[in-house]
Amino acid sequence: MTSTSETGDVTGTRDKDYNLIWYVEACLSNALRLEQYIQDAERDKDSEVVDLFRKAQSDSRKGAELGKQLLRARLNGG
Repeated sequence: MTSTSETGDVTGTRDKDYNLIWYVEACLSNALRLEQYIQDAERDKDSEVVDLFRKAQSDSRKGAELGKQLLRARLNGG
């Protein structure tokens, strides 16, 4: 069985660019999901879990911002 991989022929977006877009979306989605998890832990007064999820949310936001900066530079031809 042979495997073919998408290289932009189907989507019109090169794999590396598509992957970067996916990464940004995944980071943003994770930050949103973690907000609910933080609220759940706060409701249960579990400060250790709140702290963990806040750090994870911060890391997700940071990853999204780095990805957006790179996308912005590439879309502007840089």
